[in-house]
Amino acid sequence: MGTQAGYQTRRNRADIINIEMAEDYIERAKRYIREAERAFLEGDFPTTVRRSQESLEPGVKAVLRDLAIEYPREHDVGDALHELETKVPAYLEREIPTFKELLSELARARGPAMYGYEREGIPPRKAFREEYAGEKLKVVKKLLALCARFVAENN
Repeated sequence: MGTQAGYQTRRNRADIINIEMAEDYIERAKRYIREAERAFLEGDFPTTVRRSQESLEPGVKAVLRDLAIEYPREHDVGDALHELETKVPAYLEREIPTFKELLSELARARGPAMYGYEREGIPPRKAFREEYAGEKLKVVKKLLALCARFVAENN
């Protein structure tokens, strides 16, 4: 750990906790994306969508936590992302609109991916198609890689 200038900075306990939490969130997010990939290969598209959401959420929260930015304790943390502007490298900043849109979309899909649309009698397996699940998985993998890169480079 250190800065780009090549010397180690002094960190307080809160900084260390944020770093540890961010690193743990990234590891969990990576596990969830592997589960999403496996579900996709097995043709379980609702689980692909659910696990993709469960991967993106801690990935984004890792970046926020790493920068000591408070975020809402809910699944869609897109509203907190305006705090990232000017605090993250360009490769991450330019994706903020995509993060916001996808966080919101996947947070809304989270329940139906688990339970379907109960009132309408539509089970999860009929609610999510291969194309949709595959596209969300692809984009989440890309965004998660950016989050992991940022946390690794920032610490």
